[in-house]
Amino acid sequence: MLLVEDDAVLREATGMALERHGFRVRTAADGLTGLAMFRSHPPDVAVLDVMLPELDGVSLVRRIRETSGVPALMISARTDPIDVVQGLEAGADDYLTKPYDTAVLVARMRAALRRAGPAAGGPAAEGPVEQPEPQRLLRAGDLTVDARSLEVRRGERLLELTPTELKLVLEFAAEPGVVLSRSTLLERVWDYNWGGDSRVVDVHVQRLRAKVGHERIETVRGFGYKLRP
Repeated sequence: MLLVEDDAVLREATGMALERHGFRVRTAADGLTGLAMFRSHPPDVAVLDVMLPELDGVSLVRRIRETSGVPALMISARTDPIDVVQGLEAGADDYLTKPYDTAVLVARMRAALRRAGPAAGGPAAEGPVEQPEPQRLLRAGDLTVDARSLEVRRGERLLELTPTELKLVLEFAAEPGVVLSRSTLLERVWDYNWGGDSRVVDVHVQRLRAKVGHERIETVRGFGYKLRP
């Protein structure tokens, strides 16, 4: 895994803690070095601070997303909603505010790796990986979801979805017309059995809507979201 953190003490402490959990950790102290390391030896998962010299974390994850869907988590002392949203919209899979418990960081990394599938590899992928059970094609309007091949098409066009977006659309397509609450989606997609920040759901749903059609996923105010059959 790759950890990009400019605080030397926190970088060393976090790296040592992650190694105790079985991760092989490479570290960088600034965004440009982190980007170079990512490109030369792509990690299974990346943890990026927001406030970085040379290239900030939001710009870094945006550059990563130009070529890679590797799980990326952002860490920051910033808790303002706009900062969280900016990180998620740039392409981060999750956002964790400082100070954080290392066990929580590890749990979220493992969840991100499970969403990415067995190709992610690494020690965090230990144990059974949840796979969609074979079933017939699922259709909603011009949207076709193939749970066997994990392909999603809008009309004849194959959509390029991130692992998180794919898991979201599989959840919606499995129960078209059924309202799924944010807490349900956090548990099923992000493995947040203990609860999590619902803004993560909202931002990823917005990104998914841009690809499958804004009219296809309906917001049910005060409850959650549903896929229009």
